[in-house]
Amino acid sequence: MNDLVQILIGLLLGAMGMYWLFSFFRKRKSTESTEKQSVILLEKIRNVYKLITVEGEFAEIYQYENVKEHFLKLISSKKKALLIINAKVNIGFDLKKIEMRADSNAKKVFLTAFPQPEVLSIEPEVKYYDIKEGLFNWFKTEDLSAINNEAKEHILKKIPDSGLLESAKKEALDAVHMIENMVEAIGWKLDYTALEINQKNEITFSIEETEKAK
Repeated sequence: MNDLVQILIGLLLGAMGMYWLFSFFRKRKSTESTEKQSVILLEKIRNVYKLITVEGEFAEIYQYENVKEHFLKLISSKKKALLIINAKVNIGFDLKKIEMRADSNAKKVFLTAFPQPEVLSIEPEVKYYDIKEGLFNWFKTEDLSAINNEAKEHILKKIPDSGLLESAKKEALDAVHMIENMVEAIGWKLDYTALEINQKNEITFSIEETEKAK
């Protein structure tokens, strides 16, 4: 009878031990899976990389002129051209610049800072008109490349007064909601209470952030 009791107690203790070991490894595996899930989630958001929210088109007339002096500056030679610049500009957000962290236990992603809108790409199309070359100063292949760069810079200078950046700022909260949908798709929640949102339901970018973005 005593042997039977000892066997039953042994079986009970063994079962309890197996249950404890099973629970321990299952919990550990679940924790590791959740932590791995959070890392993948953050990388997935950052790997979206650039999010275009506003597109603008520019049509500009630009006059290029170059003067070279020869023979001890006694003779000057001028080349010039009239350019028509049609450019497509994409404004949006570089999501690699967002600041966020994940809480695996609470299954939350905390978004603590959102980047300023910036110029993501410029696609200029340059057409040349009224090309005039000097006797000792003519257009070369490298000149055309330099002119294209000047045309791009010319468009860049026009962007701040175009209102495109302001329009993109109004789309910032929509971009946050896009991230929120990505987070909720795997059963997590996005906490963006650290961001300052004004009465117009727009993210407020501070002056310091604006200067830093420039």
